[in-house]
Amino acid sequence: MTDKYEINDRDNVLFEAGIKLGALYHQFTGSPVDLKTADSLEKAIQESISVQPCVENITVSINRDMIRSKLNSEYGYCELEGRMLIVNITARFETAKADVSLAFDEKLDYPHMKIEKIY
Repeated sequence: MTDKYEINDRDNVLFEAGIKLGALYHQFTGSPVDLKTADSLEKAIQESISVQPCVENITVSINRDMIRSKLNSEYGYCELEGRMLIVNITARFETAKADVSLAFDEKLDYPHMKIEKIY
């Protein structure tokens, strides 16, 4: 007898992908950043998340215009905010694959995480 609520590979890949976005967001927001260190912070985020299970690919971009607008005039840096991040992750679990993203949604005024595609 098959349980109508059986958990499948699709469920698991979406769960894993969501965990990656949430962990990334909460681990790295608040990090000090300026225009000189944005590249290295992008790379650090990518490398940190890429070693986790189920991550097939990840790209991270930090919006430089938002950094410029937030720089502290005395110290020359700001804190990384979720609205500054543009992230794309491809996750795989067994037979399922999903693309998920994190990007600032101006209409919602919110750094929105969403499912882009399920394979």
